[in-house]
Amino acid sequence: MTNAPVPGRLKRFVKLMVIMTAGFLILSIGMVLFYRFIPVPYTPLMFWKSGVSLFDKKFVGIEKKWVPLEQIAKPMQNAVIKAEDAKFYIHNGFDFEAIEKAMKYNKTHKKKKGASTISQQTAKNVFLWPARSWLRKGMEVYFTVLIENLWPKKRILEVYLNVIELGPGVYGVEAAAQKYYRKKAKNLNNAEASLMAAVLPNPIKFKINRPSAYIQRRQRKIMGRASIATVAPKPELKALDTVQETKDFFDIKFDSDDEEEKEAGKEAGKGAEPSDSTPANE
Repeated sequence: MTNAPVPGRLKRFVKLMVIMTAGFLILSIGMVLFYRFIPVPYTPLMFWKSGVSLFDKKFVGIEKKWVPLEQIAKPMQNAVIKAEDAKFYIHNGFDFEAIEKAMKYNKTHKKKKGASTISQQTAKNVFLWPARSWLRKGMEVYFTVLIENLWPKKRILEVYLNVIELGPGVYGVEAAAQKYYRKKAKNLNNAEASLMAAVLPNPIKFKINRPSAYIQRRQRKIMGRASIATVAPKPELKALDTVQETKDFFDIKFDSDDEEEKEAGKEAGKGAEPSDSTPANE
């Protein structure tokens, strides 16, 4: 039997790729639209970390509880924006100034820093697998563009605050607030919210219920600006406000990795952790 002509194979291959691409677009857009209105029950990261822990010394479950944004204290909303994404309300998914800053920082520091926005982190946590590769990064960009265009900023922030990791097996600010402070997320004060935001660079290494001196300094920096305006009556006022917010953000986001490593070393030598029943700062 003779082989099919090469053009015929190519045609079938192109047709298959078109069908697969169309299917992916329909599925991905459908998922994003679905989560525009429906609470996200679990994320790939939650299942991944829980599954990996089966082969570790201690199993890590999944503690989470979805709450609408209206039931999350304003100080908590402001704290994550101050610590993670100062331009959240004015960018379209990517903070190119922060990316440039991260590139310059990483050239002179051993410990690398990222510049992902809250939108990027939400896209990564909700729709993608926990791995580092160019493919996953490209998918992150794609889903970031989707949620920025199909979700309002309020929804992006709401999903982010409900899925972020805040300790081993602890996801979302409601679960974290109940675990570490014995209160609901709507009752968090500025100090508590700022401490929770302070550990976000690495919520496994840094502990809400046992903050190091380094984390306490980050907490104080975040507390330094009590509120972040989402709407300004005049564009020029918003521009001036954003300049200061960006300066504060860079000071927190790109603090010294040497300082961080020093404090991490101190934590490693302190011994056993206290019970989770002991709330931080209480």
